[in-house]
Amino acid sequence: MTPPVPGGPPPTGTPPTISVTNLSRWYGSVVAVNGVSFDVHPGVTGLLGPNGAGKTTLLRVIAGLLKPSEGAVTVLNQPVRTNPSLWSHIGVMPEHDGVYPFLTGRQFVALNARLHNVRDMEASIDRSIDAVQLADAQHRTLGSYSHGMRQRMRMAAVLVHDPRVLLLDEPLSGTDPKQRAHFLELARRLASEGRTIVISSHVLEEIETVADRILLMIGGKLAAAGDFLVIRRKLSERPFHVRVVVSDARRMAAALIEIPEVESVTVSSPTTLRVLSLNVESLQRAVPKVAWVKGVRLIRFEPLDDSLESVFSYLAER
Repeated sequence: MTPPVPGGPPPTGTPPTISVTNLSRWYGSVVAVNGVSFDVHPGVTGLLGPNGAGKTTLLRVIAGLLKPSEGAVTVLNQPVRTNPSLWSHIGVMPEHDGVYPFLTGRQFVALNARLHNVRDMEASIDRSIDAVQLADAQHRTLGSYSHGMRQRMRMAAVLVHDPRVLLLDEPLSGTDPKQRAHFLELARRLASEGRTIVISSHVLEEIETVADRILLMIGGKLAAAGDFLVIRRKLSERPFHVRVVVSDARRMAAALIEIPEVESVTVSSPTTLRVLSLNVESLQRAVPKVAWVKGVRLIRFEPLDDSLESVFSYLAER
């Protein structure tokens, strides 16, 4: 199979690795996932949404750990429920940090290798631990690891049986910037080998540099789907609040209210403005020019709601 180009569309005619059709899952009267349909191809797909959006339930159904209340899921063109032969091709990293603190990192990875009946066990363990760059710490107990290190060793355990499909629930939680950068680089490399990776997160900026495609969920429903530019376009369609800090807020406010990009301006303090704009990119270009013309010193330009939560609030009202 030809690996997909990172960030590009799937090859023409390539069947989806994961197919979700009219999927619903409820717990009593609580609907966690409601009528969701989508396909996932090789590459990295970001599953995004605020806490409680249904991401974890969706991943657990895809993994075969939960039975759908309605609808169907196939992975590699096979049903996942009660299909043990398929599980050897799927790697699952749950959200919660469930590790035995008395095990060493290597013992933890070896446990997962035995559960998957990995043949060349020692070589597979070495390969997966090297992939997460924790060879130097593999003989220390997991209880002595930082949270970020435990996340990386958990990832090694997911990789030890060389799965074709990776389902990763909030894998970047608790990692520092260096660890996040390493993880995302690892995801890119794994995707370039032709694997299918689904990474859930509630932080858009964590996923934007690595995901070929993004699925946005809210309230158990699929609110939007597409590449990152599509999602950013939706950001641009909605109103933005921006904080502008300058040397003279009133003079700057009088000038800003005259430009087309600005809907309203509120003076919060002698040096701070709150600006509502329908086009934050144009506003970013306009503000420095206005400040220069009016002789006002521009100190800070800060979008206040360029976040996943605000995207969902906007989409939910559409």
